[in-house]
Amino acid sequence: MRPDLATCYGQERLPRYTSYPTAPHFSPAINAATYAEWLKAIPRQASASLYLHVPFCRSMCWYCGCHTTVARRDGPIAVYESALRCEIDQVVRAIDRRIAVEHIHFGGGTPTIMAPESFTDLMGLIRHSFFVAPSAEVAVEIDPRTLSGRMIEALALGGVNRASLGVQSFDPKVQRAINRVQSFAQTAAATSGLRRAGVTGINFDLIYGLPHQTVASCLDTVARCVELRPDRFSVFGYAHVPSFKKHQQKIKEEWLPDSLERHEQASAIAAGLREAGYVQIGLDHFALPEDSMARALKGGTLRRNFQGYTTDQSSILLGFGASAIGRLPQGFVQNEVAIPAYSQAVAQGRLATARGYALSDDDRLRAEIIERIMCDFAVDLDSICARHGSLADAMLQSAPRLRELVSDGVVELDGTSLAVSADSRFLVRSVAAAFDAHLDRSQRLHSRAV
Repeated sequence: MRPDLATCYGQERLPRYTSYPTAPHFSPAINAATYAEWLKAIPRQASASLYLHVPFCRSMCWYCGCHTTVARRDGPIAVYESALRCEIDQVVRAIDRRIAVEHIHFGGGTPTIMAPESFTDLMGLIRHSFFVAPSAEVAVEIDPRTLSGRMIEALALGGVNRASLGVQSFDPKVQRAINRVQSFAQTAAATSGLRRAGVTGINFDLIYGLPHQTVASCLDTVARCVELRPDRFSVFGYAHVPSFKKHQQKIKEEWLPDSLERHEQASAIAAGLREAGYVQIGLDHFALPEDSMARALKGGTLRRNFQGYTTDQSSILLGFGASAIGRLPQGFVQNEVAIPAYSQAVAQGRLATARGYALSDDDRLRAEIIERIMCDFAVDLDSICARHGSLADAMLQSAPRLRELVSDGVVELDGTSLAVSADSRFLVRSVAAAFDAHLDRSQRLHSRAV
Protein backbone atom coordinates (compact mmCIF):
# COMPACT_ATOMS: atom_id res chain seq x y z
CA MET A 1 0.00 0.00 0.00
CA ARG A 2 1.25 3.49 -0.86
CA PRO A 3 1.37 6.01 2.02
CA ASP A 4 1.60 8.92 -0.47
CA LEU A 5 -1.87 8.03 -1.75
CA ALA A 6 -3.20 7.69 1.79
CA THR A 7 -2.05 11.26 2.43
CA CYS A 8 -3.42 12.50 -0.90
CA TYR A 9 -6.87 10.89 -0.78
CA GLY A 10 -7.29 10.05 2.90
CA GLN A 11 -9.09 13.24 3.96
CA GLU A 12 -11.96 12.76 1.51
CA ARG A 13 -15.25 11.95 3.22
CA LEU A 14 -16.89 9.15 1.26
CA PRO A 15 -19.77 6.68 1.65
CA ARG A 16 -19.11 3.05 2.51
CA TYR A 17 -21.37 2.23 -0.45
CA THR A 18 -23.57 -0.25 1.34
CA SER A 19 -26.25 1.19 -0.95
CA TYR A 20 -26.45 3.49 -3.95
CA PRO A 21 -27.66 6.14 -3.76
CA THR A 22 -26.80 6.49 -0.08
CA ALA A 23 -29.18 7.43 2.74
CA PRO A 24 -28.51 11.22 2.73
CA HIS A 25 -30.36 11.34 -0.60
CA PHE A 26 -33.56 9.77 0.71
CA SER A 27 -36.60 12.06 0.58
CA PRO A 28 -40.01 12.33 2.31
CA ALA A 29 -41.53 12.17 -1.18
CA ILE A 30 -41.28 8.39 -0.75
CA ASN A 31 -43.72 7.65 2.07
CA ALA A 32 -45.91 4.98 3.61
CA ALA A 33 -48.30 4.98 0.68
CA THR A 34 -45.39 4.43 -1.71
CA TYR A 35 -44.08 1.56 0.39
CA ALA A 36 -47.51 -0.08 0.49
CA GLU A 37 -47.65 0.01 -3.32
CA TRP A 38 -44.16 -1.46 -3.59
CA LEU A 39 -45.01 -4.24 -1.13
CA LYS A 40 -48.12 -5.20 -3.10
CA ALA A 41 -46.01 -5.37 -6.28
CA ILE A 42 -43.53 -7.95 -4.90
CA PRO A 43 -43.45 -10.80 -7.44
CA ARG A 44 -45.22 -13.94 -6.27
CA GLN A 45 -42.14 -16.18 -6.52
CA ALA A 46 -39.75 -13.65 -4.95
CA SER A 47 -37.81 -14.31 -1.77
CA ALA A 48 -36.81 -11.63 0.72
CA SER A 49 -34.35 -10.89 3.48
CA LEU A 50 -35.34 -9.36 6.81
CA TYR A 51 -33.57 -6.75 8.91
CA LEU A 52 -34.82 -5.99 12.42
CA HIS A 53 -33.38 -2.97 14.22
CA VAL A 54 -33.27 -2.94 18.03
CA PRO A 55 -32.08 0.59 18.94
CA PHE A 56 -31.21 0.10 22.63
CA CYS A 57 -27.98 -0.39 24.58
CA ARG A 58 -27.19 -0.51 28.30
CA SER A 59 -24.52 2.18 27.87
CA MET A 60 -23.36 4.43 25.04
CA CYS A 61 -20.07 3.68 23.27
CA TRP A 62 -18.71 7.10 22.36
CA TYR A 63 -17.50 6.01 18.91
CA CYS A 64 -20.95 4.76 17.92
CA GLY A 65 -22.52 6.03 14.69
CA CYS A 66 -25.70 3.94 14.94
CA HIS A 67 -29.22 5.05 15.76
CA THR A 68 -29.48 3.82 19.34
CA THR A 69 -30.40 5.00 22.83
CA VAL A 70 -29.48 3.95 26.35
CA ALA A 71 -32.12 1.91 28.19
CA ARG A 72 -31.44 1.28 31.87
CA ARG A 73 -34.86 -0.36 32.35
CA ASP A 74 -36.58 -3.16 30.45
CA GLY A 75 -39.96 -1.42 30.13
CA PRO A 76 -39.19 0.72 27.04
CA ILE A 77 -37.65 -2.30 25.32
CA ALA A 78 -40.78 -4.39 25.87
CA VAL A 79 -42.97 -1.59 24.47
CA TYR A 80 -40.73 -1.36 21.43
CA GLU A 81 -40.89 -5.13 20.89
CA SER A 82 -44.69 -4.84 20.72
CA ALA A 83 -44.34 -2.18 18.02
CA LEU A 84 -41.99 -4.44 16.07
CA ARG A 85 -44.54 -7.26 16.16
CA CYS A 86 -47.28 -4.90 14.95
CA GLU A 87 -45.13 -3.65 12.10
CA ILE A 88 -44.42 -7.20 10.96
CA ASP A 89 -48.17 -7.85 10.88
CA GLN A 90 -48.77 -4.65 8.88
CA VAL A 91 -46.13 -5.47 6.28
CA VAL A 92 -47.37 -9.05 5.86
CA ARG A 93 -50.93 -7.76 5.39
CA ALA A 94 -49.70 -5.29 2.75
CA ILE A 95 -47.92 -8.08 0.86
CA ASP A 96 -51.04 -10.21 1.36
CA ARG A 97 -49.23 -13.54 1.47
CA ARG A 98 -46.32 -15.33 3.12
CA ILE A 99 -43.11 -15.02 1.15
CA ALA A 100 -39.90 -17.01 1.39
CA VAL A 101 -37.05 -15.67 3.54
CA GLU A 102 -33.44 -16.83 3.33
CA HIS A 103 -31.61 -14.22 5.45
CA ILE A 104 -32.59 -12.61 8.78
CA HIS A 105 -30.40 -10.07 10.54
CA PHE A 106 -30.96 -8.49 13.96
CA GLY A 107 -29.00 -5.25 14.25
CA GLY A 108 -28.66 -2.51 16.80
CA GLY A 109 -27.98 -1.14 19.21
CA THR A 110 -27.79 -4.40 21.08
CA PRO A 111 -30.46 -6.88 19.91
CA THR A 112 -29.63 -9.25 22.76
CA ILE A 113 -30.83 -6.57 25.18
CA MET A 114 -34.28 -8.15 24.68
CA ALA A 115 -35.54 -10.59 27.28
CA PRO A 116 -34.78 -14.17 26.14
CA GLU A 117 -38.47 -15.14 26.04
CA SER A 118 -39.26 -12.02 23.98
CA PHE A 119 -36.64 -12.96 21.40
CA THR A 120 -38.04 -16.49 21.20
CA ASP A 121 -41.57 -15.15 20.73
CA LEU A 122 -40.40 -12.71 18.04
CA MET A 123 -38.69 -15.49 16.10
CA GLY A 124 -41.87 -17.51 16.39
CA LEU A 125 -43.86 -14.65 14.85
CA ILE A 126 -41.34 -14.32 12.02
CA ARG A 127 -41.57 -18.04 11.22
CA HIS A 128 -45.37 -17.83 11.34
CA SER A 129 -45.46 -14.76 9.06
CA PHE A 130 -42.85 -15.86 6.48
CA PHE A 131 -41.64 -19.10 4.93
CA VAL A 132 -38.20 -19.15 6.58
CA ALA A 133 -36.04 -21.58 4.62
CA PRO A 134 -34.47 -24.43 6.65
CA SER A 135 -31.07 -23.26 5.38
CA ALA A 136 -31.73 -19.58 6.17
CA GLU A 137 -28.95 -17.56 7.76
CA VAL A 138 -30.23 -16.02 11.01
CA ALA A 139 -27.72 -13.53 12.36
CA VAL A 140 -27.61 -11.32 15.44
CA GLU A 141 -25.26 -8.57 16.64
CA ILE A 142 -24.03 -9.09 20.20
CA ASP A 143 -22.34 -7.09 22.96
CA PRO A 144 -20.37 -9.78 24.82
CA ARG A 145 -20.43 -7.69 28.01
CA THR A 146 -24.17 -8.19 28.50
CA LEU A 147 -24.76 -11.62 26.93
CA SER A 148 -26.32 -14.04 29.41
CA GLY A 149 -26.50 -17.82 29.35
CA ARG A 150 -30.30 -17.65 29.09
CA MET A 151 -30.03 -15.40 26.04
CA ILE A 152 -27.59 -17.81 24.40
CA GLU A 153 -30.17 -20.58 24.89
CA ALA A 154 -32.89 -18.36 23.37
CA LEU A 155 -30.73 -17.58 20.35
CA ALA A 156 -30.13 -21.26 19.73
CA LEU A 157 -33.83 -22.07 20.21
CA GLY A 158 -34.72 -19.32 17.72
CA GLY A 159 -32.48 -20.83 15.07
CA VAL A 160 -29.71 -18.23 15.14
CA ASN A 161 -26.67 -19.64 13.34
CA ARG A 162 -24.45 -16.55 13.02
CA ALA A 163 -23.39 -14.06 15.69
CA SER A 164 -21.39 -10.85 15.26
CA LEU A 165 -19.54 -9.89 18.42
CA GLY A 166 -18.38 -6.32 18.92
CA VAL A 167 -14.72 -6.29 19.99
CA GLN A 168 -13.29 -3.05 18.53
CA SER A 169 -10.03 -3.08 20.55
CA PHE A 170 -8.56 -4.85 23.57
CA ASP A 171 -6.29 -1.89 24.42
CA PRO A 172 -7.41 -0.67 27.90
CA LYS A 173 -6.49 2.94 27.12
CA VAL A 174 -8.55 2.87 23.92
CA GLN A 175 -11.44 1.16 25.70
CA ARG A 176 -11.57 3.85 28.39
CA ALA A 177 -11.48 6.60 25.76
CA ILE A 178 -14.49 5.12 23.91
CA ASN A 179 -16.44 4.13 27.05
CA ARG A 180 -16.36 0.43 26.22
CA VAL A 181 -14.33 -1.58 28.70
CA GLN A 182 -14.49 -5.21 27.57
CA SER A 183 -12.10 -7.92 28.66
CA PHE A 184 -10.73 -10.73 26.54
CA ALA A 185 -12.28 -13.16 29.04
CA GLN A 186 -15.78 -11.73 28.38
CA THR A 187 -15.30 -12.11 24.64
CA ALA A 188 -13.94 -15.65 24.96
CA ALA A 189 -16.79 -16.70 27.25
CA ALA A 190 -19.42 -15.38 24.84
CA THR A 191 -17.71 -17.10 21.89
CA SER A 192 -17.41 -20.50 23.58
CA GLY A 193 -20.95 -20.28 25.00
CA LEU A 194 -22.44 -19.59 21.58
CA ARG A 195 -20.51 -22.42 19.98
CA ARG A 196 -21.55 -24.89 22.65
CA ALA A 197 -25.19 -23.94 22.01
CA GLY A 198 -24.80 -24.56 18.28
CA VAL A 199 -24.37 -20.95 17.10
CA THR A 200 -21.24 -21.82 15.19
CA GLY A 201 -20.90 -18.93 12.71
CA ILE A 202 -18.92 -16.35 14.67
CA ASN A 203 -17.92 -12.88 13.42
CA PHE A 204 -15.77 -10.32 15.25
CA ASP A 205 -16.01 -6.58 14.61
CA LEU A 206 -12.84 -4.48 14.91
CA ILE A 207 -12.30 -0.73 14.49
CA TYR A 208 -9.16 1.23 13.63
CA GLY A 209 -8.63 4.98 13.90
CA LEU A 210 -9.91 5.08 17.49
CA PRO A 211 -8.53 7.51 20.11
CA HIS A 212 -5.05 6.60 21.37
CA GLN A 213 -4.94 3.57 19.06
CA THR A 214 -1.57 2.51 17.66
CA VAL A 215 -0.33 -0.07 15.19
CA ALA A 216 1.05 -2.10 18.09
CA SER A 217 -2.29 -2.14 19.93
CA CYS A 218 -4.10 -3.10 16.71
CA LEU A 219 -1.76 -6.05 16.21
CA ASP A 220 -2.15 -7.13 19.82
CA THR A 221 -5.95 -7.10 19.42
CA VAL A 222 -5.67 -9.17 16.23
CA ALA A 223 -3.40 -11.71 17.91
CA ARG A 224 -5.79 -12.17 20.80
CA CYS A 225 -8.84 -12.43 18.53
CA VAL A 226 -7.16 -15.04 16.35
CA GLU A 227 -6.79 -17.26 19.44
CA LEU A 228 -10.59 -17.60 19.37
CA ARG A 229 -10.64 -18.36 15.62
CA PRO A 230 -13.85 -16.61 14.51
CA ASP A 231 -15.06 -17.42 11.01
CA ARG A 232 -15.12 -13.78 9.89
CA PHE A 233 -13.85 -10.34 10.79
CA SER A 234 -15.29 -6.94 9.89
CA VAL A 235 -12.71 -4.15 10.17
CA PHE A 236 -14.03 -0.59 9.98
CA GLY A 237 -12.44 2.82 10.23
CA TYR A 238 -13.85 5.03 12.97
CA ALA A 239 -16.00 7.83 11.49
CA HIS A 240 -15.66 10.94 13.66
CA VAL A 241 -18.72 13.13 13.00
CA PRO A 242 -19.42 14.88 16.33
CA SER A 243 -21.73 17.41 14.66
CA PHE A 244 -23.96 14.50 13.67
CA LYS A 245 -23.45 12.25 16.73
CA LYS A 246 -23.21 14.48 19.80
CA HIS A 247 -21.78 11.80 22.10
CA GLN A 248 -18.69 11.69 19.87
CA GLN A 249 -17.81 15.12 21.29
CA LYS A 250 -16.44 13.20 24.28
CA ILE A 251 -13.63 12.02 21.97
CA LYS A 252 -11.11 14.83 21.49
CA GLU A 253 -9.77 15.44 17.98
CA GLU A 254 -6.17 15.43 19.23
CA TRP A 255 -6.60 11.84 20.48
CA LEU A 256 -7.25 10.59 16.95
CA PRO A 257 -4.67 9.29 14.48
CA ASP A 258 -4.17 11.17 11.22
CA SER A 259 -4.85 9.67 7.79
CA LEU A 260 -1.40 8.13 7.46
CA GLU A 261 -1.62 6.54 10.92
CA ARG A 262 -5.10 5.22 10.12
CA HIS A 263 -3.73 3.75 6.91
CA GLU A 264 -0.89 2.06 8.81
CA GLN A 265 -3.33 0.61 11.35
CA ALA A 266 -5.65 -0.74 8.66
CA SER A 267 -2.70 -2.22 6.79
CA ALA A 268 -1.31 -3.87 9.93
CA ILE A 269 -4.68 -5.43 10.82
CA ALA A 270 -5.14 -6.73 7.27
CA ALA A 271 -1.62 -8.18 7.18
CA GLY A 272 -2.07 -9.81 10.59
CA LEU A 273 -5.32 -11.46 9.58
CA ARG A 274 -3.97 -12.68 6.24
CA GLU A 275 -0.94 -14.13 8.02
CA ALA A 276 -3.35 -15.97 10.34
CA GLY A 277 -4.97 -17.64 7.33
CA TYR A 278 -7.94 -15.34 6.62
CA VAL A 279 -8.93 -14.35 3.09
CA GLN A 280 -9.47 -10.62 2.58
CA ILE A 281 -12.99 -9.91 1.32
CA GLY A 282 -13.24 -6.58 -0.44
CA LEU A 283 -12.31 -3.51 1.56
CA ASP A 284 -12.98 -4.47 5.15
CA HIS A 285 -14.03 -8.10 5.68
CA PHE A 286 -11.94 -11.22 6.26
CA ALA A 287 -13.03 -14.85 6.32
CA LEU A 288 -11.59 -18.33 6.72
CA PRO A 289 -11.10 -20.00 3.31
CA GLU A 290 -13.91 -22.50 3.88
CA ASP A 291 -16.42 -19.83 4.93
CA SER A 292 -19.35 -19.14 2.58
CA MET A 293 -18.26 -15.53 2.13
CA ALA A 294 -14.82 -16.58 0.92
CA ARG A 295 -16.48 -19.01 -1.47
CA ALA A 296 -18.76 -16.24 -2.76
CA LEU A 297 -15.73 -14.04 -3.43
CA LYS A 298 -14.04 -16.85 -5.35
CA GLY A 299 -17.20 -17.58 -7.32
CA GLY A 300 -17.92 -13.95 -8.21
CA THR A 301 -21.23 -13.87 -6.33
CA LEU A 302 -20.24 -11.60 -3.43
CA ARG A 303 -22.78 -8.82 -2.75
CA ARG A 304 -22.89 -5.68 -0.63
CA ASN A 305 -25.80 -4.44 1.47
CA PHE A 306 -26.45 -2.39 4.61
CA GLN A 307 -24.59 -4.91 6.77
CA GLY A 308 -21.52 -4.74 4.51
CA TYR A 309 -20.33 -7.66 2.38
CA THR A 310 -22.79 -10.53 2.19
CA THR A 311 -23.70 -13.76 0.44
CA ASP A 312 -27.35 -12.63 0.31
CA GLN A 313 -28.58 -12.68 -3.30
CA SER A 314 -32.10 -11.33 -2.70
CA SER A 315 -33.17 -8.04 -4.30
CA ILE A 316 -35.73 -7.47 -1.54
CA LEU A 317 -34.85 -6.44 2.00
CA LEU A 318 -37.70 -5.75 4.43
CA GLY A 319 -36.59 -3.48 7.26
CA PHE A 320 -38.39 -3.43 10.61
CA GLY A 321 -37.93 -1.06 13.53
CA ALA A 322 -37.04 2.57 14.08
CA SER A 323 -34.64 3.91 11.39
CA ALA A 324 -34.59 0.54 9.57
CA ILE A 325 -33.92 0.73 5.84
CA GLY A 326 -35.55 -1.58 3.31
CA ARG A 327 -34.83 -2.20 -0.35
CA LEU A 328 -37.23 -3.27 -3.08
CA PRO A 329 -36.78 -3.37 -6.85
CA GLN A 330 -38.34 0.11 -7.09
CA GLY A 331 -36.06 1.75 -4.53
CA PHE A 332 -35.28 2.29 -0.83
CA VAL A 333 -37.49 3.05 2.17
CA GLN A 334 -36.57 4.10 5.68
CA ASN A 335 -38.69 4.09 8.82
CA GLU A 336 -39.06 6.97 11.25
CA VAL A 337 -35.72 7.36 13.05
CA ALA A 338 -37.05 8.53 16.42
CA ILE A 339 -38.50 5.71 18.51
CA PRO A 340 -41.60 7.70 19.63
CA ALA A 341 -42.49 8.67 16.04
CA TYR A 342 -41.97 5.08 14.87
CA SER A 343 -44.06 3.63 17.69
CA GLN A 344 -46.84 6.17 17.15
CA ALA A 345 -47.10 5.37 13.45
CA VAL A 346 -47.32 1.65 14.12
CA ALA A 347 -49.82 2.12 16.95
CA GLN A 348 -52.04 4.07 14.57
CA GLY A 349 -51.98 1.18 12.11
CA ARG A 350 -49.75 2.99 9.61
CA LEU A 351 -46.56 1.80 7.98
CA ALA A 352 -43.74 3.71 9.66
CA THR A 353 -42.03 4.78 6.41
CA ALA A 354 -40.71 8.35 6.70
CA ARG A 355 -38.62 8.72 3.56
CA GLY A 356 -36.99 6.82 0.73
CA TYR A 357 -35.68 6.94 -2.79
CA ALA A 358 -37.13 5.78 -6.12
CA LEU A 359 -34.39 4.39 -8.34
CA SER A 360 -33.87 5.68 -11.87
CA ASP A 361 -32.38 3.58 -14.66
CA ASP A 362 -29.13 5.52 -14.26
CA ASP A 363 -29.11 4.78 -10.50
CA ARG A 364 -29.47 1.05 -11.18
CA LEU A 365 -26.61 1.11 -13.67
CA ARG A 366 -24.28 3.02 -11.35
CA ALA A 367 -25.30 0.88 -8.37
CA GLU A 368 -24.19 -2.29 -10.17
CA ILE A 369 -20.89 -0.71 -11.25
CA ILE A 370 -20.17 0.52 -7.72
CA GLU A 371 -21.09 -2.84 -6.16
CA ARG A 372 -18.74 -4.74 -8.47
CA ILE A 373 -15.90 -2.30 -7.75
CA MET A 374 -16.47 -2.66 -4.00
CA CYS A 375 -16.69 -6.47 -4.19
CA ASP A 376 -14.21 -7.40 -6.92
CA PHE A 377 -11.85 -4.38 -7.13
CA ALA A 378 -12.61 -4.52 -10.85
CA VAL A 379 -15.46 -4.03 -13.27
CA ASP A 380 -16.18 -4.70 -16.93
CA LEU A 381 -18.12 -1.59 -17.89
CA ASP A 382 -19.00 -2.93 -21.34
CA SER A 383 -20.97 -5.92 -20.07
CA ILE A 384 -22.77 -4.03 -17.29
CA CYS A 385 -23.65 -1.05 -19.47
CA ALA A 386 -24.92 -3.36 -22.22
CA ARG A 387 -27.30 -5.05 -19.75
CA HIS A 388 -28.69 -1.62 -18.90
CA GLY A 389 -28.96 -0.40 -22.48
CA SER A 390 -26.14 2.10 -22.07
CA LEU A 391 -22.65 2.69 -23.50
CA ALA A 392 -19.46 2.20 -21.52
CA ASP A 393 -17.76 5.16 -23.21
CA ALA A 394 -20.57 7.45 -22.07
CA MET A 395 -20.19 6.17 -18.50
CA LEU A 396 -16.45 6.84 -18.57
CA GLN A 397 -17.05 10.37 -19.84
CA SER A 398 -19.47 10.97 -16.96
CA ALA A 399 -16.79 10.05 -14.39
CA PRO A 400 -14.18 12.85 -14.59
CA ARG A 401 -12.74 11.93 -11.15
CA LEU A 402 -11.52 8.69 -12.74
CA ARG A 403 -8.86 10.45 -14.79
CA GLU A 404 -6.97 11.59 -11.68
CA LEU A 405 -7.14 8.10 -10.20
CA VAL A 406 -5.72 6.62 -13.40
CA SER A 407 -2.99 9.28 -13.48
CA ASP A 408 -2.01 8.52 -9.87
CA GLY A 409 -1.82 4.78 -10.54
CA VAL A 410 -4.78 3.95 -8.32
CA VAL A 411 -6.77 2.57 -11.26
CA GLU A 412 -5.67 0.55 -14.28
CA LEU A 413 -7.94 1.17 -17.26
CA ASP A 414 -7.80 -1.16 -20.27
CA GLY A 415 -10.37 0.06 -22.74
CA THR A 416 -13.59 -0.21 -20.75
CA SER A 417 -12.26 -2.68 -18.18
CA LEU A 418 -11.25 -1.13 -14.89
CA ALA A 419 -9.19 -2.61 -12.05
CA VAL A 420 -7.98 -1.11 -8.78
CA SER A 421 -4.20 -1.45 -8.51
CA ALA A 422 -3.06 -4.04 -5.99
CA ASP A 423 -1.24 -1.47 -3.85
CA SER A 424 -4.19 0.95 -3.91
CA ARG A 425 -7.07 -1.27 -2.89
CA PHE A 426 -7.47 0.61 0.38
CA LEU A 427 -8.79 3.45 -1.82
CA VAL A 428 -11.58 1.38 -3.38
CA ARG A 429 -14.18 3.80 -1.97
CA SER A 430 -12.47 6.62 -3.86
CA VAL A 431 -12.72 4.57 -7.07
CA ALA A 432 -16.40 3.77 -6.45
CA ALA A 433 -17.03 7.46 -5.77
CA ALA A 434 -15.89 8.31 -9.30
CA PHE A 435 -19.18 6.81 -10.51
CA ASP A 436 -21.35 8.44 -7.82
CA ALA A 437 -23.53 11.07 -9.50
CA HIS A 438 -24.87 12.29 -6.14
CA LEU A 439 -21.67 12.55 -4.08
CA ASP A 440 -21.01 16.29 -3.82
CA ARG A 441 -24.23 16.93 -1.93
CA SER A 442 -23.50 14.53 0.95
CA GLN A 443 -19.73 14.39 1.56
CA ARG A 444 -19.77 16.00 5.01
CA LEU A 445 -21.89 13.17 6.44
CA HIS A 446 -19.47 10.35 5.60
CA SER A 447 -16.28 8.91 7.07
CA ARG A 448 -12.77 9.56 5.80
CA ALA A 449 -11.62 7.48 2.84
CA VAL A 450 -8.66 6.16 4.88
